[in-house]
Amino acid sequence: MADSLNNVYRWPHELASVLACGVGAGLLLIQAPMFLLSPAQGQVAALALCGLAARRWHQAQRILRYRRAVRRSKPYALLPHELPSSPQAVFLGKGFEWTAEHTQRMVLLAQPENDHLRRPSALYQWARRREREANCPAWLQRLIGWPHSLNPLLAMPPVGGMPALHGMSIDEQDVWTPLAELNNHMMVYGTTRVGKTRLAQILIEQDIQRGDVVIVFDPKGDVELLLGMYSAALRAGREDDFMLFHLGFPEVSARYNPIGNFEQITEVATRATGPLPDQGQSAAFKAFAWRYVNVIARAMSAVGERPDFRKVYEYGVSVDKLGGKYLTQWLERHAPDWHSQFDPTPTREHKELITRAEKNGRDIEVLMMMAFFKQQAYQDPIADALASILANDRTYFEKLVNSLYPLLEKLTSGGLADLISPQYDSTTDPRPILDWLSVINRGGIVYCGFDALTIRDAAEAVSASMLADLTSTFGRIYKHGSGYGMPNPEPLRRVRLHADELNELIGPEFVQAANKGGGAGLFITGYSQTAQDIEVKVGTPAAAEQLGGNLNSLIMLRVVNADTAAKLTDRLEEVRVATRLVASGVADTNDPDRVEDFSSRNEDRISMEKVPMLDPAWLMKLPKGQAFALLEGGRLMKIRIPLPLPHVDARTPANWQAMLEHMRIQHAQHTDRNPEQGLTVEGAGSGY
Repeated sequence: MADSLNNVYRWPHELASVLACGVGAGLLLIQAPMFLLSPAQGQVAALALCGLAARRWHQAQRILRYRRAVRRSKPYALLPHELPSSPQAVFLGKGFEWTAEHTQRMVLLAQPENDHLRRPSALYQWARRREREANCPAWLQRLIGWPHSLNPLLAMPPVGGMPALHGMSIDEQDVWTPLAELNNHMMVYGTTRVGKTRLAQILIEQDIQRGDVVIVFDPKGDVELLLGMYSAALRAGREDDFMLFHLGFPEVSARYNPIGNFEQITEVATRATGPLPDQGQSAAFKAFAWRYVNVIARAMSAVGERPDFRKVYEYGVSVDKLGGKYLTQWLERHAPDWHSQFDPTPTREHKELITRAEKNGRDIEVLMMMAFFKQQAYQDPIADALASILANDRTYFEKLVNSLYPLLEKLTSGGLADLISPQYDSTTDPRPILDWLSVINRGGIVYCGFDALTIRDAAEAVSASMLADLTSTFGRIYKHGSGYGMPNPEPLRRVRLHADELNELIGPEFVQAANKGGGAGLFITGYSQTAQDIEVKVGTPAAAEQLGGNLNSLIMLRVVNADTAAKLTDRLEEVRVATRLVASGVADTNDPDRVEDFSSRNEDRISMEKVPMLDPAWLMKLPKGQAFALLEGGRLMKIRIPLPLPHVDARTPANWQAMLEHMRIQHAQHTDRNPEQGLTVEGAGSGY
């Protein structure tokens, strides 16, 4: 009955056959005549029994390996240079393809008779109690810590979860997915400290080794991720392509203007006002602020100034200055003799104008230029827009754009001002200026840290603007072709964008990038803790589903709620599994002519039923560093991610030391607050 269910968790009865064959073979070699055989015939018979014993031993070993695999997790670690790489595929780890057979084994393991396999043995629990004792003998500590797979006392890696999930198969191999498949983008879910960052390192280092353009958005700032990227760039000989942008460390960061590059001038206002609230009554104020910034951006572009946050704030507070500059340039181009017709000195005829200037707090000379502009019947949409702004009472107008000023002030204070509002013509600032088109054309590697734990508002504003700028750049590449802006265009470059804490970056710009970026060579991999994080950020389940529809490949590490797990399990079909039902019964008889007083019946029934291929609860019990991956349109893989072995590369830039030390302190504090600590194996540092 057990064999009909392919029960790999039964007791290995083959061991009895091995013992019997071994004893028989020994007797045939020693006392062949006792079996009425000649010595030569005894040797042949003994050889045949040894062959049968070997076959039965192999079968028993298979059962024993399955019984052991569901109880223990095997360590798996790699040095950075040992990480496989291929120009056509992406390496994810070791594992196997999950099928209905593995679901069947999980059902069998859940039977009450297999409870002892799921729990640690009594000997293992005794060893854990002894090693916690202060007076544990040194010889016992050495025995317990003997690093061999056959040592029943050896402590399992501190990965938690249910080891049985990977023990459903004793044969695993390297798991690869075709690189072209990732053009459909990938989503990675996993709660804190279960392996998302390590998986990101594995994918990023392969991208760098492959020669792709690599862009990493890291809202919090992970020191190991940054060092891993730079170390991979060194190994690939691409250190000159590496560029660091970090809001928390302006002194070592590249400079970047999030609103300085655009194809349509309206993009400036969209990026600058994107972080403003737009729910309820706030939507009207955001729309008004957008129009205000758009007028400023149009005027700045017309007078030949590149928009940046500092200038937008400067002109926003005093739009009169921009109005005067724009009108002067316009009149110089279209009416060169206007000075002879314009008198800037107010007269009694300008009494109403003077009163309005004093009341509204406006520059009287700019208002007089506006009046002259209208008097001459000149037509210009930007001048009209500026005139409508200047006609408003200044106090009232500032109330309408009140939500804009605090945001701009945060983005133009301290060292942040020079970082995201760079002076392009400065000869005293050696920091490079980040430009996405240049990065893509030269095959760059960019790490973007936003220090969201310290300056959350600024981080959200800059990251959203940066993503919008990147999306606009891909739009230009999509329309104009690869090598846009270069005299000798090169073939389309593959761009790998890795977005950690994706919920911090999601907005309309990201949806557009996921929708349209594939045609321009963009491959997106997003990382998030739960599906609800994304849903809260976008506002509605429908919007979250719209985003999820663009992220076709899915990798799920341990998650903390069933709704997130359902993002994977709902995409799988149900499978048929066999279940065993033990039935027994007793019936008495009242027939006086029959000898028996009762009859009994015992039977095992096998029935087939449909169950989900994966139970969402299993995804909530995954050990750290393990995941299920839905790849290539429906291929379900169970994978183990390799731990990082300690690797020190001292060739980091000298001016990074203070930054790295600060990032390590922040990382340690975050880990101390988190009850789940990083993994270690023999000779391995923390990895998850």
